[in-house]
Amino acid sequence: MRVIKAAYQRFAHLVHELAKFGTVGALAFVLDFAMLNLFHVAIGLGPLTSKVFATIISTTFAYFANRHWTFRHREQSGLGREYFLFFLFNGIALLIGLLVIGFTAYTLGLTDPISYNVANIIGVALGTLFRYWSYKRWVFLEATEPIPQELPEAGIKRGR
Repeated sequence: MRVIKAAYQRFAHLVHELAKFGTVGALAFVLDFAMLNLFHVAIGLGPLTSKVFATIISTTFAYFANRHWTFRHREQSGLGREYFLFFLFNGIALLIGLLVIGFTAYTLGLTDPISYNVANIIGVALGTLFRYWSYKRWVFLEATEPIPQELPEAGIKRGR
């Protein structure tokens, strides 16, 4: 039991961060999935165009949720810098997703909604691995000074 408790204490911060990142990711995925099917199935846009539009919407949501919840304890290096890098790395993740969808639709010839959505899920999963690594490495940097639990000027306790 002590080993488990020691392991949890050692990795608690990472576990909480991953849980928050996963929650934001799940919500962004639902938004992406809904927009993707709206644009492609309901409106009739092409598979790649639909993915680009859906990703722009879900990425904007994910940036603000990650900045203000998941990684709020990390250094804030400026909205412009973070937003640019966030979208750059999401663009790379989008490219991963487009490659999977394009391969499924144009190489394998599988254009039915189920194949399209399975390809999207695989692309999102691969892109998520890349995004988590890149956000921690380049976008939401480690804080150089600890964030106080109380804000000195108002005596307000900061929640986590």
